[in-house]
Amino acid sequence: MKIAPEGYPFIIGPAAFTLIVYLFWGLAASLPFLLLTSFMVYFFRDPERVIPNEPDVLVAPADGKVIVIRETEEGEFLKAPCVMLSIFMSPLNVHVNRMPCDCTVLAVKHKNGKFLSAFKPEASIENESISILLDTQYGKILIRQIAGLVARRAVCRVKEGERLRRGERFGIIKFSSRVDIFIPNTLRPLVKLSQTVKAGETIIASV
Repeated sequence: MKIAPEGYPFIIGPAAFTLIVYLFWGLAASLPFLLLTSFMVYFFRDPERVIPNEPDVLVAPADGKVIVIRETEEGEFLKAPCVMLSIFMSPLNVHVNRMPCDCTVLAVKHKNGKFLSAFKPEASIENESISILLDTQYGKILIRQIAGLVARRAVCRVKEGERLRRGERFGIIKFSSRVDIFIPNTLRPLVKLSQTVKAGETIIASV
């Protein structure tokens, strides 16, 4: 099983502690720590995905449940009317994020903020986040990795100027939260509220 690199510090520590407890106090005493280690391995799993090859489609940037689909105006980066889709990630979802389409990274901006529950509408604006502005053939697209009540650390692996393909990994959010994506209103959303999606695999919009 492939593991996201960001997960190794969370796996190695509990694994070492499990071994120490097992050697000194036996299997029964080590079981809780073994379960913790197993959960960390599961949480930071990074499975391969079958990336759709259909033209003119966007794929989900995150695993989870669609909690917002609405027209809005993003005033900081896009400065234009757009469609916002939000995906909530539970602790059981894969947390590696993937690019929705071929793109060039125009900007990456980290913002300090609160750690409100990711389900709250104001979390998109008030929570700690990383915004990634993309230049695509459909126009500019904004992805926002948002920290939540439990998730206090988002990781963006890409930098300004990088070119990426649809479905490529670009980051991870540790311990559940949400990802917002703002797309041009010339694109048509193809998902519904409460629908479960998979990063890099589920088509979320098309021309």
